[in-house]
Order: sequence, then structure tokens, then C-alpha cells
Amino acid sequence: MTYKDKERKFKRYNITTALPYANGPIHIGHLAGVYVPADIYARYLRLMQEDVVFIGGSDEHGVPITIKAKKEGVSPQDIVDYYHKIIKTSFEEFGISFDIYSRTTSKIHEKTASDFFKKLYDEGKFIEKTSMQYYDETSKIFLADRYIVGTCPLCGNDKAYGDQCEKCGSSLNATDLINPHSVLSGDKPVLKETKHWFLPLNNYEDFLRKWILEEHKDWKINVYGQCKSWLDQHLEPRAVTRDLDWGVKVPIEGAEGKVLYVWFDAPIGYISNTIELYPNSWEKWWKDSDTKLVHFIGKDNIVFHCIIFPAMLKAYGEFILPENVPANEFLNLQGDKISTSRSWAVWLNEYLIDLPNKQDVLRYVLCANSPETKDNDFSWKNFQMHNNSELVSILGNFINRTMVLTHKYFGGKVPKMGKVNEVDEITINEIEKYPQIIGSLIEEYKFREALFELMNLARLGNKYLTEKEPWKTYKTDIPSTQTSINLSLQICANLAILMEPFLPFSAKKLKEMLNLTKEIPWFEAGRIKILEEGHLINKAEFLFEQIEDSVIENQLQKLMDKKEENLINNFSFPEQKSQISYEDFSKMDIRVGKIIEAEKVLKTKKLLKLTVDVGIDKRTIVSGIAEHYNPEDIIGQEVCVLVNLAPRDLKGITSQGMILMAEDEKGNLIFVSPKKNISSGSTIN
Repeated sequence: MTYKDKERKFKRYNITTALPYANGPIHIGHLAGVYVPADIYARYLRLMQEDVVFIGGSDEHGVPITIKAKKEGVSPQDIVDYYHKIIKTSFEEFGISFDIYSRTTSKIHEKTASDFFKKLYDEGKFIEKTSMQYYDETSKIFLADRYIVGTCPLCGNDKAYGDQCEKCGSSLNATDLINPHSVLSGDKPVLKETKHWFLPLNNYEDFLRKWILEEHKDWKINVYGQCKSWLDQHLEPRAVTRDLDWGVKVPIEGAEGKVLYVWFDAPIGYISNTIELYPNSWEKWWKDSDTKLVHFIGKDNIVFHCIIFPAMLKAYGEFILPENVPANEFLNLQGDKISTSRSWAVWLNEYLIDLPNKQDVLRYVLCANSPETKDNDFSWKNFQMHNNSELVSILGNFINRTMVLTHKYFGGKVPKMGKVNEVDEITINEIEKYPQIIGSLIEEYKFREALFELMNLARLGNKYLTEKEPWKTYKTDIPSTQTSINLSLQICANLAILMEPFLPFSAKKLKEMLNLTKEIPWFEAGRIKILEEGHLINKAEFLFEQIEDSVIENQLQKLMDKKEENLINNFSFPEQKSQISYEDFSKMDIRVGKIIEAEKVLKTKKLLKLTVDVGIDKRTIVSGIAEHYNPEDIIGQEVCVLVNLAPRDLKGITSQGMILMAEDEKGNLIFVSPKKNISSGSTIN
């Protein structure tokens, strides 16, 4: 039985990817977590000649889009139209091979989501509940969580949202906030009664426990563990509607001004996009038990795809459930969490412009650093290393050497297989193993290991050429040279097939170089007769090129510039402190002084020990400015000093006063000092 002929449980594969939110472009975190692994899987299955549909689309409803639209003075539709086009084009140029990439603002989706809700409603699958929700009396609107800002009760951040504090990461309810106010009007909202429909997830808890915890113990440990944690805490009814004017309207009487909650609306997009692609045959992809449904997502979507969406499908009663949800962890950038709000990201649309024709380099690096079992990190230096040391020096080098030698010794034609020795036999046996090794790892969603094995095939080729030394044997042993060049070319042909899921652009280029005009399925790889004797190959070209330090430095500088720009754009001065009396102010003795000595405080990053002449005496002051100034640069600096501050011990040093500093929008500390030289000890009134 061949690898292709092994018994398979499913006749077809339905592959979905998390719908990216259409309020910004795609970044490398999205690619590493979802789209690159999903594309590898889909391309591999197609090469295995399986029946595959690969579904993607933009998630275009929800509060963040309305907030962005309001800030920019445009409509939500304008926002999603703009970003949907950027996202879709970026995916196409990057080689994510969706069969369809649609959107949740389409008419087909609106009908599909409405019909889904209506069926569950008519069958009594929802419960109706009234609750108290914040209402903006000035704007005449119920406020979604993101439209409410206040002080976090846990960390004191005065810019926490009604659903989460982004400073400490805590999940919140809007009613938890201290001093809440509306983002729309700035007024304090009032609590007002409103009615919504809820999916009683608790009714499906027993089913989910059996389905996940017993039947799907083979799921990735991070997925299984998060699901178990949720189920162990027990499920509660979850609202499927909300008060908002942007989204799929709730299709029943008495629900004016309400839309489907985005978490309910968005996953139905997988179904509506399939209907758009296959209007007459979509049901086989969603209702036939011999279809394997696989969701590719990031870890922040595990609960929605493993618990909530399956409960929705179970409630509906006709749909298949996901067979696997191989969610990845998060990818960090340069050691820091990727953040769109802080502009700390590498955007795909910008990468495609900055590094043209290097789609496969990024695909390779993201797969090699895939956060499959834990959070991983992307750095530009690591990107350069993978390209120069692996793609160029291992894969590209082997292919180029083989092509050049073929043209040099045999006029670009595949030589006949000559005599075979032990080294040849060992190499032939190794080649035969790779399709099954790599394919099995892909089917187990171990894409990083699969990529490593692909590179091992290239390493095998380099090792083989080095051992056979055809550039030497050509002068003394033509049959041996023919064998080594023939076998090296067969390895190149195998690489052209097996690298296609990972490096599709390079695979296409290699096939053109090898003059391979027909599509060769995956299960025919492993052979040493892919290229027939006498087959003419084309001119050798470099598959990859060295990436110079200057390219990396430019990208690092771009990140720093965006980070600084974001700091400036989002800077706001602290609110005024509570008022004090004139008598309180008059108690402060502020004088002009001059720094005469400065040194770093040992075992600290921020502290400098200063000796300051304040006119009345020379005193020691410890100041937290070491990250902003070198000690030698501030000798002679005139400063303003609060001289009657009570002494305080810092790191064993008694500090007698405080240097007055101002902080600018970039976070820099600047000395407050007189414009003209003035005697130390002069008072500031």
C-alpha cells in the first residue's frame, strides 16, 4: 500500500481560517498564528489530490469598527471597504491560496446569518432576558463596552474600557469601572433596562464535555486545556444580540435597534462564504459526515471555535462539527507583544513593498518560528539569519550547485544513471522516505517539524554532492559523475514538489528551472526517476539572495520610528491634580542650584547621585534620571531644587531635596532651569 492509498476517514476537507477584523491590515502575528499553517495544510492536501475547500473572509461588524469610523469622520462601511481591499490583496500577493475570500457585509452573509438566528429563535433555542445596561442620555444610545471608559478598579488605570483594562489585562464588566463616562458624549452614563436574546450554553455543557474531553483528547494540549478550563468553570447563557446600529439586524419584531452580536455573526461567515462559492453544492461541505472540518485560529479564538460555535451548530442540528482546531499561541515582535494600537507590528502590505519578491522568505521564517506550542518571537536579525544561513546557504546553494554542474558537464541535459555505489544506495533510500515523513507531520499539524524535514532533504543533497565530488570524478570516472549529477537533479525535482506547500513561489521557479511542465502529485515524490535521461533543464538562477545588514537596519529603524510616532500621537498630559491653597504652595522652598558632581548609583538603572550647590549649602540629591543623562554631561547644569523636602533614604544614600523636571510627549525628562545664569540659592516665587 502506498502513502496515497492509505485508508482515509474523510472524502473531503473544509478548511477555515479566523476572519481578520477589517479595521486594520494583516500583520505577521496573524500570518504565523493562522494563515501560513492553514495555507501549508491546504496546498499539501491539494497535492495529495484530495477534495479541498479553503475558506477565508473579513469580519466587518462590531464596535471597534464603529469607533474607528467615528474618529475618522467616515461611515463604518467606508472603513471595512478600505481595509477589506488591503487585506484581500495582501493575501493574494503573499500566496495564501483561498478558494474564496469574502466578507460579512455581503448580502449572502446577511441572509445566512439572519436565517440561522431565525431558525433557532423559532425553535425556542434562545432565552429572552432583560438587563441593566449603560445608556448615554445625550447621544440617545445604549453603550457597548468599548464606548465606556473609566478607572480600572484593579490597577487604577483611568483609561480602562468597559470590557477590559489594557494596562493590567484584566477582564471587566462596564459596571466595574470607577467614574465611567461615555466615549461619545463624555457624560456619565445611566443604567437603563434593555432586552436581549441569549444562547443557553449551559444546556450544551454535557454534550461539549463528551465531545471535547472524551472524543477529542488528541487535540493540541493548549486547545484541550483551555476548553477544559472553561467547562470546569461551567457555562452560562451568552447574549447573541446587542444594541447597535452596525451589523446584521435581528430579524424579529420588537428587536429594532438591535443587531446580531459579532461573536454569533462572524463564524456563520464560514458557511455564507461557502454558499457564495458553491451555491448549489455548499451543503456537502457543512452537512456530510465524510467532510473533515478544520478551523485554523489563534489562541484568543479557541473558546469561540471549540465551545460557542459548536454549540450553535449543535443547536441548529444539521451541521457537522470541527474535527480539529489546531490553534497556535502568539508571536511576539523583537521581544515585545505585537500591538496594533501601539503600532508595534510588521504589516504584510508594507512588507510586500519593502521586500519585493521575498514572500517565501517570510513564509519560511514564520513557519520556522511558528508558535505551535508556546509563544514565540520574531526578530529581524533572526529573519536575516534564516534567509542567509538556511535558504541561501543550504537550499539555494544545493540547487544552484547541481544546476551549474549539469550545464557545465552535460550541456544542461539529465545524464543517464551510471554505476551505483553504497553512498548512492543510502541516498536513494533516504529520498524515498521524505514524502511520508513530511506529509505525516503536516497532517498532524506539526508544520515547523515538517519544514525542518524539508530542509533535511536539502542537507542530504549537499552532503551527497560533497561526498561524491563530481567536479573531481568527471576527469577520472564519467559513470560515477553521471550518477551523482542525475541523483542530485532527482533530489532537486523532489524538493520542487515537497517545498510547494511551504515555499510556493520558489517551488514554481524551481520547476521552471528544471523544465517540469506538468503537475506532479505529492505521493509521486520520493522517486529517483522524476527527470528522465536526456531531459533538458533551463538556465540556473538563484532562488534566494543574501539579505544585507542595511535592509535589516532599515526595518528596525522603521519600527522605532513608528513606536515614537505612536507615543507622540497618543500622548496626553496628566489631568490636573486636586487644588491646594496658597498657604500650601508658600510652604515650598524652590531655589536655583548647580550640579557640581554626578555619579551613577551602583546596582540601579535609573538613579544618579548628585551633589548640588543650592546657595545655602552643597547637598546630596538622588534623582531618577540615569536613563536620560550621563553623569559627565550634566556637571555645571543649572537646576531648580525643592530644598525643604524631607530627607529620604534611597539605596543607602540620604537624599536632601528634589530636582524639578518636565516630561515631554516622547517621555524625555528635561531640566527646569532659568534662561539666564543666576546665582545659586536664588529663590523661585
